[in-house]
Amino acid sequence: MADDLNWAIGGEAGDGIASTGKIFAQALSRAGRHVFTSKDFASRIRGGYTAYKIRTSTDRVQSVVDRLDILVALTQRTIDENLDELHDDSIVIYDGERSWDAEIPEGVTGVDVPLKSLAEDAGGAIMRNIVALGAACEIASFPIENLDESLEKRFASKGEKLVENNKQAARLGQEYVQENYDDLPEYSLDTTDEDYVLLNGDEAIGMGAIAAGCRFYSGYPITPATDVMEYLTGRIDKYGGHVVQAEDELSAINMALGAARSGARAMTATSGPGIDLMTETFGLVATSETPLVICDVMRSGPSTGMPTKQEQGDLNMALYGGHGEVPRFVVAPTTVAECFQKTVEAFNLAEKYQLPVYLVADLALAVTEQTFRPEEFDMDAVEIDRGKVVDEDDIDQYLDEQDRFQPHYDAADGVSPRAFPGTEGGAHMSTGLEHNELGRRTEDTDERVSQVDKRNRKVETAKQEEEFDYREFGDEDADTLVISWGSNEGAMVEALEYLEDDGIDVRFISVPYIFPRPDLSEEVESADDVIVVECNEQGQFADLLEHDTLTRLKRVNKYNGIRFKADELADDIAATLTEEIKA
Repeated sequence: MADDLNWAIGGEAGDGIASTGKIFAQALSRAGRHVFTSKDFASRIRGGYTAYKIRTSTDRVQSVVDRLDILVALTQRTIDENLDELHDDSIVIYDGERSWDAEIPEGVTGVDVPLKSLAEDAGGAIMRNIVALGAACEIASFPIENLDESLEKRFASKGEKLVENNKQAARLGQEYVQENYDDLPEYSLDTTDEDYVLLNGDEAIGMGAIAAGCRFYSGYPITPATDVMEYLTGRIDKYGGHVVQAEDELSAINMALGAARSGARAMTATSGPGIDLMTETFGLVATSETPLVICDVMRSGPSTGMPTKQEQGDLNMALYGGHGEVPRFVVAPTTVAECFQKTVEAFNLAEKYQLPVYLVADLALAVTEQTFRPEEFDMDAVEIDRGKVVDEDDIDQYLDEQDRFQPHYDAADGVSPRAFPGTEGGAHMSTGLEHNELGRRTEDTDERVSQVDKRNRKVETAKQEEEFDYREFGDEDADTLVISWGSNEGAMVEALEYLEDDGIDVRFISVPYIFPRPDLSEEVESADDVIVVECNEQGQFADLLEHDTLTRLKRVNKYNGIRFKADELADDIAATLTEEIKA
């Protein structure tokens, strides 16, 4: 890939790693370069290894790879953690004046910059990471002026003096490398005139919610879903909406349910432990036929698990969680851009069919910042479908013999009429108990069967009316078929290039719909080898496909808390092609 460079900064939690990486990522994107980031952080406020990695190119990048070109190491552990990714042309920036003696691997170039001392010269030791950014700009031949705009955005609210101090700190780092290092491996980061926006999956979900007309969000902070709430806070208010930080996840989903019953488009977001707590109300949402979007940003589990690590282990929970039989939709975005698009779609599905929708993302999507053209998030192109809403003019057809509105009317398509509070003639009630068409509790066996069948018919109606499709990449005539879901798409798309270089042609199908999902029987039957890629141990999506296709499938599973990398994934697929399927 042309002009492809991998940069990282690492240290301990509390060292400003994330903010420093974000500043550099913004500078690169504003210079017209594509950016793809990844984060490694511990679930603690201070201490523990943390890193922020940026892959940048003038071509689009969709994955991390096992290569580091420039590493800013604030601790020895940063070097040790990244030994496998360093190569002969790698450069490690470190501060030799600090208490630790950097052990630079053989063949790797160490650039000793007095980060703290230079930062103090610029106005304060706290700016040592900005000094390192200035040094990195010089090493990568990246115009330092591109860093200025990013520094201005970051520190403008704290005063012009602080902005100028940070600019000076960056230039002191640049000048130090100019004056003290001549024969460094050459890197050159070209700039372009392209205009990109930089955002992560959680932010894209929040943006999609606003575009879809969401006007109420309630949630409880939890990694890695909190950024959805943080994005909406202060923004949704401009559109007449509200964000409520609840005391726990139970309260959050019940507040969202109440808002949805009142007619507002409502949403909550959490991660695995929160989904556990929300499950009881999830059943009430479905039985009362209330449209609601529930976002599950997955992390490593079970229990508290590893809160800051990647996994796709909640799939079975999203599909089957809750006592009894609960009709639902499960939509899983596969890219950051699709987090926006599928959030809009989730709201439309919820209201068209009056069912809860699980919007399932994962940590890799949530925290990854990626560049996009602004037109990929076209607010004006969003279409809102509020479903079968009735008003005073058409409510008569849904009244019983006593002129009472029937909110659970046994419609042929399973979708009952919906009257917002205040609709003349539309007064009604609903209950979590089994009910009749009026919403009154019942234990009548015929009415029970009628209501259960009606609720489940909605999904069958949706299968006929909606396109629950997939996206396809690679060679459509290849004998090898790879299927995946969620955030693995980017890594797999880039892995196709590595596989092609090795003479392996692959057809790749990426599935954003878990339930209902596309029928892949023909695609599976036409392939010699079928491999399912996912970040869990049990192969939960592979199990679904085996059930659908009655075919034993090969699997590539990763569950160590780290996302797939493109080159690693290509190697895993190549190795899997030589293995026999275990009985």
